[in-house]
Amino acid sequence: MKEVKACLFDLDGVLVDTAKYHYIAWKELADQLGFEFTEKDNERLKGVSRTASLNILLEIGGLTLDEAEKAKLAESKNNRYVEYITKMDSSEILPGALDFLKECRSQGILIALGSASKNAMTILNNTGLTPYFDAIIDGTKTSAAKPDPEVFLLGAEALGVSSAECVVFEDAEAGIEAAIRGGMASIGIGSPETLGAANIVVPSLQEMSVARLKEAFASV
Repeated sequence: MKEVKACLFDLDGVLVDTAKYHYIAWKELADQLGFEFTEKDNERLKGVSRTASLNILLEIGGLTLDEAEKAKLAESKNNRYVEYITKMDSSEILPGALDFLKECRSQGILIALGSASKNAMTILNNTGLTPYFDAIIDGTKTSAAKPDPEVFLLGAEALGVSSAECVVFEDAEAGIEAAIRGGMASIGIGSPETLGAANIVVPSLQEMSVARLKEAFASV
């Protein structure tokens, strides 16, 4: 990569700690339906759309429902999730995230959001992160879920840069795969065991700086 011109960030689990609220809301739904849903099960839902997540949940519970019933359950889960995130504030920005966003802006690196969440704007506004983004692509603007690269390709297009000039930050396997399919470099936030396909993996954005970013991709 000659130059990193843009950073594209997933939201949940990368910039803010909303993953716990997804888990709580899905677990409440599973409890209502009469089966157990564990944190390990929840790993399968990371970076996946609401509809696909519900299908996985029902598979875990061994349930088959019609589309009308599934739509009601998806709406019920989302309503509970929204109740939780409307109480969020800047204290739930993950360590290092705000400093890294500020440094990227100061160094002229463009910033886009690439999230499957249809509630992304609520979260960004409540945590005060909205002004740091040059483009916001969320679940209201996409038709295909990760690992389809659509959300990141739309982000690059909105920023006016090529895929080859972008680095994606993701905490989900599906998100890293989406970056690869889109021809973008990627940094996994979390565990090398699950994010090994990324170019590099770090525990959190606390470990990132623009200098490290440029160094990591100078030879890519």
